[in-house]
Amino acid sequence: MKTKFLIACLLAIVAVATAQSVKSKAEGEAVNAMLQATSPDAKIDAVEKLLAKFKDTQYKSIALGQAADAYGRKSDSVNAIIWGQRAIDADPKNYSALLLVSGQLAQTTGENDLDKDEKIKRGSKLANDAIAVLNTAPKPNPNLPDDQWTGIKKDFVSQAHETLGVFANVDKKYDVAIAEMKMAVDGAATPEASTMVRLANIYNNASKFDESMMMSDKVLAMAGTPDAVKKFAQNEKARAEKGKSGKK
Repeated sequence: MKTKFLIACLLAIVAVATAQSVKSKAEGEAVNAMLQATSPDAKIDAVEKLLAKFKDTQYKSIALGQAADAYGRKSDSVNAIIWGQRAIDADPKNYSALLLVSGQLAQTTGENDLDKDEKIKRGSKLANDAIAVLNTAPKPNPNLPDDQWTGIKKDFVSQAHETLGVFANVDKKYDVAIAEMKMAVDGAATPEASTMVRLANIYNNASKFDESMMMSDKVLAMAGTPDAVKKFAQNEKARAEKGKSGKK
């Protein structure tokens, strides 16, 4: 998923505007320390220090979202969801937090989970909320070129549709999953091979083996595709070939 890259790009854009609108020099230094922290632990520490000293900072939601992303990078989904929800509570229009929490829920929801329906309902709402917010979201920095902002928004919306596709796949609603994942692939400014492999997987789940092979071949033909993603594509193609052979 491309969410982490998109959030990193967005933060670089926000940082410029942030430096010009903080209430004090000390707050600006704390905000910049948060934005410039690179490791997850350093990011979390910087967020905690910012919020401890400036409880009413207008960057509270951004800070909480940054901590959530850091926990996600630490593979701590529980805290990623907790901090991400705090970011949403602070600003319901924080689309990066909406995407992060919905994405974490999608990654941690299994078809046999006792709370599967609750997690799917919650995560799907958050993903749809992100799409609605992004449709009218203003540029985070007025100096950002319109075409760049359009591309960023397309990729964010693509991420939301991918999350919805994952939820539908877990729920075995394959027609819905295919439709959502196709929107994720076709609507992205920069389509990701990993998203295309997920679509190939769902085509196989729906016994649409020709479509799965076609999508897998597209991934295998893409330049610069990571070896791990190519391996998944090869596995889905082999699965589709086996499935198609078994249908004859």
